[in-house]
Amino acid sequence: MRSPRRHPLLVPALLCAFAVLAARPTDSADSTDAVGSDGGGVHGAAGAGVSAQVARLYEDAAVATRQYEQGRTEAEAQRAQALKAEALLDRERREIAVLHEDLGRVARAQYRTGGGLPLTAQIILAGSPDELMRGQHVFSQTQLAVNNSIDKSRRAEARLAADEAKAAAAWRELEKRNTELVDLKRDIEAKLDQARWQLQGQADASVAAGACRGAVRLDQPPPAVTSAWVAPVEMYQLSSGFGSGGARWATRHTGQDFAVPIGTPVRAVGTGRVVKVSCGGAFGIEIVVEHAGGYYTQYAHLAAVTVDQGDQVAPGQWIGQSGTTGNSTGPHLHFEVRVTPEPGSGVDPVPWLSARGVALG
Repeated sequence: MRSPRRHPLLVPALLCAFAVLAARPTDSADSTDAVGSDGGGVHGAAGAGVSAQVARLYEDAAVATRQYEQGRTEAEAQRAQALKAEALLDRERREIAVLHEDLGRVARAQYRTGGGLPLTAQIILAGSPDELMRGQHVFSQTQLAVNNSIDKSRRAEARLAADEAKAAAAWRELEKRNTELVDLKRDIEAKLDQARWQLQGQADASVAAGACRGAVRLDQPPPAVTSAWVAPVEMYQLSSGFGSGGARWATRHTGQDFAVPIGTPVRAVGTGRVVKVSCGGAFGIEIVVEHAGGYYTQYAHLAAVTVDQGDQVAPGQWIGQSGTTGNSTGPHLHFEVRVTPEPGSGVDPVPWLSARGVALG
């Protein structure tokens, strides 16, 4: 089935372009680009550009996602600091309220004890020099306590104002960082989604014309694997399993489906040699790889291939990009393990990979 998201005018336009290319005589340079077990096709620079763009955007999206997740972790730490600052501010406000209450209490006590009387009045009312000196001492101590309380209150209020400004700046920076990360991730994902469907449109045109575009030699990172066997895609969700029933299959499902977006890099599960690259029929664009021990793996419903028939492949090497060509209801990778290169000899891929140290789930 075809996705309703596909642009209705894109496929006819590309079909016309492929018809023109097929009718045009090819020179020796063009013939070196023709590959595929079904008679070959044209390796278009535009097609290679879209495949490369999708691959690059996948890397950008992965980087943006890592930055986003790292930013979220940092934001949580920053949020914790901001909440801690808010708690400190609340404590400072309570301390200032206590200081103000202390000032009021001292002032009231000073008034009751006559601390506010002028010195002349204190001399007249004093019964003796000793009483006058004691009064003066009490007055001095009271004044000192009042002044200290006022200074302490002023320092606390200044510290509170500075901490409030710091906390507000921290919240603003936090919101700004979160917004920037979300916008960056959304922008890359939008570009990637557009490029995905452009790539799928070219793949559909190739399948409809029966002419594979040929291998797109992508700049891919060295496989970061140390084991002899890997899963065919890195991030996935398992969908239809081996032996399951459904209206799309004549008997039973012959492989394991991995639900992944269009353009996802598809990897060789182990060391082997490409024995088939084709782009027609129920499997759409497909690759078959021969491995030691008499086993073959198939990667179907692709949007593009990055290898040619006869190429040697290593575990984790990109050999194609996922799509939804052929008899497919949506973007996914159909993966099979066979004992012959042709359909009908499949074994369940899940225990087969599990026996080789690759647990799917």
